Amino acid sequence: MLGNLIGGFIVILVGVTLAPTVANEVQGASDNANITGASQTIIELTTLFYCLAVASTGIGIATIGLRNSGLM
Repeated sequence: MLGNLIGGFIVILVGVTLAPTVANEVQGASDNANITGASQTIIELTTLFYCLAVASTGIGIATIGLRNSGLM
């Protein structure tokens, strides 16, 4: 149980720490490439999808730990 909770928090911590780097790279890719329209929109949403994936992964790991302990 405790291992899953700590693992979930570590996933969130590492993911949040890397979020600015992902955002900078996405911005650089959209500025340097000749991309317009729907492709530009999808590239700009990459940072949002990354943050949502990190949050859902961390919460999922923590939820598994709570289920195994019988608290949820």
